[in-house]
Amino acid sequence: MAATLGVVLAACGGGEGSPIGGGGADSGTKAADGSVLLEFSQWWEPELPKGALRGIMDDFEKANPGVKVKLISAPYASTQQQTVAGAASKTLADVVGLDGAWVSDFAKQKAITDLTTLMKSSGYDDSQLASQIKVGGETYMIPVVNFVYPMFSNDDLLAKAGVNAPPSTRSEFLEAAKKVTATGNGAYGWVLPLAQDAPNGIQNDVMSWVWASGGSMLKDGKPDLTNQAVTSVVTFIKQLWDAKAIAPGALTMKEQDKVEQFTNGRIGMMIDSLAHINLIRQNNPKLKFSISAIPAEDGYSGKRGMPYASWGIGVSENSSHKAEAQKLVAYLMSKDVNSKLSSVANAFPGNTQSVPDFVKSDAMFKTAFDIWNKGVPANEFTGLPTAEDLMRSFDVQLQETLANNQPVQTSLSKAQSDWSSKF
Repeated sequence: MAATLGVVLAACGGGEGSPIGGGGADSGTKAADGSVLLEFSQWWEPELPKGALRGIMDDFEKANPGVKVKLISAPYASTQQQTVAGAASKTLADVVGLDGAWVSDFAKQKAITDLTTLMKSSGYDDSQLASQIKVGGETYMIPVVNFVYPMFSNDDLLAKAGVNAPPSTRSEFLEAAKKVTATGNGAYGWVLPLAQDAPNGIQNDVMSWVWASGGSMLKDGKPDLTNQAVTSVVTFIKQLWDAKAIAPGALTMKEQDKVEQFTNGRIGMMIDSLAHINLIRQNNPKLKFSISAIPAEDGYSGKRGMPYASWGIGVSENSSHKAEAQKLVAYLMSKDVNSKLSSVANAFPGNTQSVPDFVKSDAMFKTAFDIWNKGVPANEFTGLPTAEDLMRSFDVQLQETLANNQPVQTSLSKAQSDWSSKF
């Protein structure tokens, strides 16, 4: 099925602007002036200030004569679908933006190359890297920048609903969400993206509640979805759903739809990446919003698990330009460039020596940095086998609970059975 999907999507989306690219990964593409042309597919450019990523690529080209970079950019959901298709059909771009949840599958498909060997052959010192995502002991992805996923609050909507401060517990969140929805005029307390073709909402918007209260979806590295921590979160989300405090369209909504609704002032609260702060500010300068830690289970007093995601980078196994691709990876991970990229992306750097400018210059990001430092980074999907399928199968059962009133324990038992078959 994966191979068939790859063929179909490749046939539908392999043209100009598609994250699959135009075949440069396996055909030794050259620029008009004879330079090596690296194709770099990612979702980063649309989320950065206009011209920011292209400017970094221009600087790379100046520092590396004979190498040009073609950016192939699309929103996250589109990039995800096209990258999965490109991995199946062996048509990935030379350099690939990666989510940690994809790495295990792509490595097993031999779609992305072993970066450990590339780094050694180029003499690269990997001690400066904050982290590396490995499969079978070898590195396949390097996190370039890391994003914390706090809660965003529309300050005006909360104030209108009589909520004086962002909620810090689940019961406070439930009440705040109900009150915002009760204000009417198309406002809703929370927004939840559950599209099954881009199921990262399970990671970012559902399991984040589990991790925020120190819970886990695993036990000894195996699925443990029927435990109290996961059960309480799904029950909590069902309460929000039954109270009609979740924005309509959740079952088919994607991440970019969620951000659009919040930006348009219709949503009281959402869980989202710091990467979108500037996008929200740009698209609605009048919107007053703030960020805070994800509310914890009532009575929880331990450290908050802080959901995070990375803009990871990898190299296609079929690339004819692996040496040049490694040069681009090393350039993005260098101290000054990584500081610059993390600053414009409003993220935490992947180089241990890099320091983002925003920690001192922007109060909202200073708040995020404080939340990050007080909490514990948490993302249990990174590196799991068939992570996207795990999210999707959980999504299917969660939708049965929300839309068709399937008992919570039934949904979790079915998801547990499906997950266990994949480990």
